[in-house]
Amino acid sequence: MKSLKAFKDAGALLEGHFLLSSGLHSGQYLQCALLLRYPSRAKKLCGELAAKFKSKRIEAVIGPAYGGIIVAYELARALGARALFTERKDGRMQLRRGFKIKPGERVLVAEDVVTTGKSVNELLRAIRPYKAKIVAVAALIDRSSKRGQAPFGKIVFKSLKKIKIKAYKPKDCPLCKSKIPLIKPGSRDRI
Repeated sequence: MKSLKAFKDAGALLEGHFLLSSGLHSGQYLQCALLLRYPSRAKKLCGELAAKFKSKRIEAVIGPAYGGIIVAYELARALGARALFTERKDGRMQLRRGFKIKPGERVLVAEDVVTTGKSVNELLRAIRPYKAKIVAVAALIDRSSKRGQAPFGKIVFKSLKKIKIKAYKPKDCPLCKSKIPLIKPGSRDRI
């Protein structure tokens, strides 16, 4: 993916005043669900991302609900692996629905967009007791601001596209100061 054209074409690059899952505010938001609602686009983009992991013998791909579910599914399909997801119960990310990971199983963690890495780090904590081999974290979009730093410690992190979209702490947000209404477009119930 050389540009955000696929996102723009799908109406998935939104402009406004957004509360991100991280708690930060931003004037732009990538609503991946609007792009991933088209199976052919999801297959194409996730296929490009999966190509980065073809030689890694991935056995399972797991993503956090909700943003990572379709990405995990499409990556798993492209890699010939199982697709799993975690979800929150009682405010804690966990495997449910009978999903299990075997000790030593080679796992790829999938997400649609990474900003602070909060959801992925919650997922990593949730699956740590299973003693899987976390091969890498994969995302369609990396919008983390930590240039040259991996947001997941020593775990390899690869994305299709790294973009820079400004995000602000609420107390420093110029959009708040301009009294632009705040919208919570993601999957966490907070605002």
